[in-house]
Amino acid sequence: MEAEVRPVSRSRSIMTELVFPTDTNHHGTMFGGTLMKYIDKISAISAMRHCSKSVVTASTDSLDFLTPIRMGEAVELEAFVASTHRTSMEVYVVVRAENLFTGERRVTCTAFSTFVAVDENGKPITVPPVLPENAAERKLYDSAPERYEARKKRRAERYSSTD
Repeated sequence: MEAEVRPVSRSRSIMTELVFPTDTNHHGTMFGGTLMKYIDKISAISAMRHCSKSVVTASTDSLDFLTPIRMGEAVELEAFVASTHRTSMEVYVVVRAENLFTGERRVTCTAFSTFVAVDENGKPITVPPVLPENAAERKLYDSAPERYEARKKRRAERYSSTD
């Protein structure tokens, strides 16, 4: 039986945080690791919304820091499932910073993460296909096979000092 196709809007998730001094480095800008934690969290929520199952992070790639996020700014993360395979989902995240006094907003980071849906024993399970609903989502959906092949190639070529 074919899985029900689900629109991107079902997975769309938004998270907003205020950047405090404990979130920043000696430059007064947000720690990259803190932002990475937020990206993983919002991506997982998005993936679970799409498939209505538990998920695990399989990879995070194309994490591009574009501009720094400063202490006192709000950081908003928007995530949605951009494409799917049999058991995996590619989640796109765009991060925006906002100066709450001036209203200025800017894109500060983009990322792609892959999640796998799992059953109660941690075994991969099938996910529903995703349906893009606008031109921007369609562009990400159409370019997903190229990113998928790059991830497969990277995994095949990875090196470990313990091998």
